[in-house]
Amino acid sequence: MVGFLSTIKLFTLTLVFSLPLGLILALALISKRNCLRYPVELLIWIIRGTPLLLQLLVVYYGPGILLQMNIWKNGDSGRFLASLIAFVINYACYFAEIYRGGIQSVPEGQREAGKVLGLSQREIFIHIILLQSIKRILPPISNEVITLVKDTALARTIAVYEITWVGQTYIRSKGIVWPLFYTGVFYLLFNGFVTIIFSKLEKKLSYFKV
Repeated sequence: MVGFLSTIKLFTLTLVFSLPLGLILALALISKRNCLRYPVELLIWIIRGTPLLLQLLVVYYGPGILLQMNIWKNGDSGRFLASLIAFVINYACYFAEIYRGGIQSVPEGQREAGKVLGLSQREIFIHIILLQSIKRILPPISNEVITLVKDTALARTIAVYEITWVGQTYIRSKGIVWPLFYTGVFYLLFNGFVTIIFSKLEKKLSYFKV
């Protein structure tokens, strides 16, 4: 039960923080200010070009090596926080590219129409650009969310007590394999639930003809 709850918690908190952070990074990507765009482009290039497993190790062990001090709390809470930060940064970068593609796919004429109607830049972005982007970004977002469900297993690399860690513990301590079967069933059911949710969202948003 502890491993199950830890997996759900990591998954949920990663989405809660990475989705809005990804939008902020996307806005920086499309900004005309080089001081904003270039650092974000570099960050995304690094994150997308290296494995999440390596990023977990760097986030958890890196500060201790560079600063000669443990910035994470001792015990499970510290390891969980480190894994959460690594997951949020990783997925925010992927979501940023998805947001960027969706925003830039909206025809320029839509922006011009908003200006003609007297809308502010903020109103144009929220009521025209962002709304029309939702329909297009939903499928790739759903793919990333499904990947996140499976990637939570990587947290065991820094000894986060998630559900895969529990299954492996049973193998080592009792020499039985069947817990891994239930672990696989959990991921299948979880991904099935996520797929159904996104399928319903796509149908609900079908009135956006883009």
